[in-house]
Amino acid sequence: MDPSREFMKDVKRVLVKVGTAVVTRSDDGKLAIGRLGAICEQIKELMAEGLEVIFVSSGAVGVGRQKLGYHCLMNRSFADLQRPQRELDGKACGSVGQSGLMALYDHFFSLLDVVSAQILVTDSDFKNPEFREQLRDTTQKLIDLRVCPVFNENDAISTRKAPYTDSTGISWDNDSLAALLALELRADLLILCTDVEGLYTGPPGDPKSKLIHTYLKEEHDGTVTFGEKSRVGTGGMTSKVYSAWNAASAGIPGVITSGYDPKALHRVLSGERIGTLFHKDAEQWAALKEKETGARDMAVAARNASRRLQALSSTERRQSLLAVADALVANEALIMAENQADLEAAHNTKLSPSLLARLTIKPGQITALANSIRVLADMKEPVGKILQRTEVAEGLVVEKTSCPLGVVLVIFESRPDALVQIAALAIRSGNGLLLKGGKEAVRSNTILHKVITEALSESVGPALIGLVTTREEIPDLLKLDDTIDLVIPRGGNQLVSQIKESTKIPVLGHADGVCHVYVDKAADLEKAKRIIMDSKLDYPAACNAMETLLVHESLTEDGRLEKLILPLQTAGVTLYGGPRAVKRLKLPKAVSLHMEHSAPACTVEIVEDVNAAIDHIHEYGSAHTDCIVTEDHDIAEKFLQSVDSAAVFRNTSTRFSDGARFGLGAEVGLSTSRIHARGPVGVEGLLTTRWLLRGDGHLVSHDKGVIYTHRSLPTEEPVKPLANGDAMCNGNTNH
Repeated sequence: MDPSREFMKDVKRVLVKVGTAVVTRSDDGKLAIGRLGAICEQIKELMAEGLEVIFVSSGAVGVGRQKLGYHCLMNRSFADLQRPQRELDGKACGSVGQSGLMALYDHFFSLLDVVSAQILVTDSDFKNPEFREQLRDTTQKLIDLRVCPVFNENDAISTRKAPYTDSTGISWDNDSLAALLALELRADLLILCTDVEGLYTGPPGDPKSKLIHTYLKEEHDGTVTFGEKSRVGTGGMTSKVYSAWNAASAGIPGVITSGYDPKALHRVLSGERIGTLFHKDAEQWAALKEKETGARDMAVAARNASRRLQALSSTERRQSLLAVADALVANEALIMAENQADLEAAHNTKLSPSLLARLTIKPGQITALANSIRVLADMKEPVGKILQRTEVAEGLVVEKTSCPLGVVLVIFESRPDALVQIAALAIRSGNGLLLKGGKEAVRSNTILHKVITEALSESVGPALIGLVTTREEIPDLLKLDDTIDLVIPRGGNQLVSQIKESTKIPVLGHADGVCHVYVDKAADLEKAKRIIMDSKLDYPAACNAMETLLVHESLTEDGRLEKLILPLQTAGVTLYGGPRAVKRLKLPKAVSLHMEHSAPACTVEIVEDVNAAIDHIHEYGSAHTDCIVTEDHDIAEKFLQSVDSAAVFRNTSTRFSDGARFGLGAEVGLSTSRIHARGPVGVEGLLTTRWLLRGDGHLVSHDKGVIYTHRSLPTEEPVKPLANGDAMCNGNTNH
């Protein structure tokens, strides 16, 4: 929970308002049925948790405008179509759209076993003390009956003029109504849902615009640039800000957030730092705000530091890595102590055994990490390597060279040793780096980050590697597609999927590690047993551990299959069966054949032949690492060439699928995507290319008279300086 939002735990009554841009589609103005359903479902869940929910919905004008526009079009004569069409009156649109909107809400709530009630009000009603008393009494009775009151301003007869107006001067909107109701009905929180994630310093689509997490009136009132009003409604962001600020000034906090997020209400009430918060005590958090390093500032600082790193010589970059390796060894005792503290805290929170295994830094592991960094340091310089040289025309040479990506954001879970490997690769490849580890490893990650950054030379600076300390900073970072060049999530399927859905930045990662070992009919069974045991038990929590064992059906004869799995059972591995294995071995049925156990557990299935094994892997695997055990060369080659995975092995443990074991020095992760990099991603996966063209006054001049040679040159050949007047296309200086 964000420190500025701890008050959320005391919220009992919440008023939720959704704007027209949320309940309608942007392309055609029709109702966004899926979004409406998600909002109703969230409200039902909040009510089930004991919260009192009051709902205010815009949309009647938008729905009515769409419905009335279609009606008018269908009833126009040809002569009518030749005349300029009048803008539809908003009040008429509100009258037409209100009944349809409420009917839809009633339908959705009924499906969720929630009773809803409609209450229409106007601004003039609030001038009547008796009305206000009756409003409070009726609303309380509905809430006591677990009924959700749905409010809407009666647009058809509204006369509101002040004090709430939006940027266009239109004042009959539901934002001001929501604020009035929040005050009148004594809500604890006001949530205004719109089509953007909150209030920005400028247009939300501008990469330089920043999301304002906490609205500070003195700071933001004169600096925020408001855009146009809502594309379909009557209010706009100005209206929402004024409404939220007025409610907050009266003691009712407000949050402006995205209604497109199907979990927005839960995230706000759980204290996540999403949207823009309005609070009467917000000024008290200004000092805390000043101490925080903004997401963009951190990313820009990492990019600037990476450029300083790239300016160093290869020898100097090598020395930086060696200094990091020495610093890790020198601080081993301190690192182990901090890791032990994380482990003790994890045991108290009952962290799963697989995550505990990933969290643990084993004795000797720091030395091993330092040695792997030294291996990286001794690798041939990867930055600035000439990959291709081509003579474009006489005296005109182009080189394709390797260069850093820029800034890489890596989000990983549990494993503090991953921080060391990733940081070392970033230094070797000349990239800036932002790291976000799991909260269970916060002390381990903090000390490792401190040791590594303090070992960097002053000319580069510690900003090269930024450590993100809170989960709430991630959404801000994922918006920086103009500053961050690649996101690498290292974790489970849920994490990777969430990251991919939340950013425009390219994402490199694997969703699952469902690795297979297929034992063919021509396998050496003793060899197969050893491979199976190592693949499963060397490190069960690893993404390259075997999760499914496939066996040729001929091995069911003479008890060979039972002998094959006996070592697993003896070692305490829990076995689950696919459809055929359940019948043959009497195993419990696997919940899914696409299962990453990440534990001493394994799925077993029987297949007809190598073709069936390949088909099974393609249907249920995750394109990570798959292995065949066989002595038949032809079958092995068929498997190796046909299985479409990042790593495909023959007669060896799946645990070899690792950057360090492949000789990459370390890995930033393993990619199952089919672009940029695939398999264990080392230094080369963090590099891209640029083209260097050297000439001497060459001109294109519509390609007239230019003789293109496109001759391949040796990449080791040095660039030869040209004598004055010697470098010409076709010998003609006019070109």
